[in-house]
Amino acid sequence: MSSLSADAAFPDWPQYASRISATVRRLSSEQLALRASPDHLPLWMVAAHIASTRLYWLCLVCGEPGLDRSDVLDATGDGWDDHEDRPRSADELAGALDDTWTVVADCLARWTPDMLAGEVERERHGRTERHTRISILNRMLSHDAYHAGEISQLLGVAGLPAIDLWAARPG
Repeated sequence: MSSLSADAAFPDWPQYASRISATVRRLSSEQLALRASPDHLPLWMVAAHIASTRLYWLCLVCGEPGLDRSDVLDATGDGWDDHEDRPRSADELAGALDDTWTVVADCLARWTPDMLAGEVERERHGRTERHTRISILNRMLSHDAYHAGEISQLLGVAGLPAIDLWAARPG
């Protein structure tokens, strides 16, 4: 196979990650507390979940380095998004999103097509699951976009601008 890295397959993901982080960074504590209903997570927890999921899959499942770049998730899998009683600030959340993005970017830059086809295992509910690295990257990209949409809907209902992942880059 080619020696190209995985980042060629995901050329727009850095832009998406940057726009999610920039949006979260500008929110007030009241805006971070927005939720769709009392049974839904507040916006700040959704943002924390994006960041912690990146470290979960890449560091805890794939064994990649970088867990120490952010305290959004610990080595046991306990994350900020597991503790609703400890809300995080916009700066903390944007920092976690930026820091966890560096772990994703490092993998995209280093993983070759042969590595993408390689499988990793995780234990879940007493079963062993096998995932290819490319399926994990696809899962993570769609996860980022899904939750960016969730954040955008919360912001829209509050009359605030949404995250526009697909706007043309300034030329």
